[in-house]
Amino acid sequence: MSKHELEVLGEAEACCPGLLTVPLDADQAVEIASVFKALGDPIRLRLLSMIASRAGGEVCVCGLTPAFDLSQPTISHHLKLLRQAGLIDCERRGTWVYYWLLPEMTDRLAGILTRPAGKSLPLPERSAEAGAAS
Repeated sequence: MSKHELEVLGEAEACCPGLLTVPLDADQAVEIASVFKALGDPIRLRLLSMIASRAGGEVCVCGLTPAFDLSQPTISHHLKLLRQAGLIDCERRGTWVYYWLLPEMTDRLAGILTRPAGKSLPLPERSAEAGAAS
């Protein structure tokens, strides 16, 4: 991933409309794709899940590393990419770094993928044969 691809997205109030209501423009698609690209790696997805589900809301890198058969520098690299995508943040305390989720970004992603409340979007009609083929 290039540094350009991982620039932190704008504030939540600058969020683009949901995919199911208005098509994304080219710039919005590039911004959102960079976050999904960061989440597209199984290691990073697991790291994000471990950080987000941690009681107390934060976790030391020393608590993340043993869960993987990877070196500490590799784990740090994956965490850096999640930080650059705006999904997590961190703070150094002595020799350890602590990480926590940035819920604004996950809320933004959820909002983009969520159908508008109370609106039922029409689906194209499909024949029984087409449905059986999938």
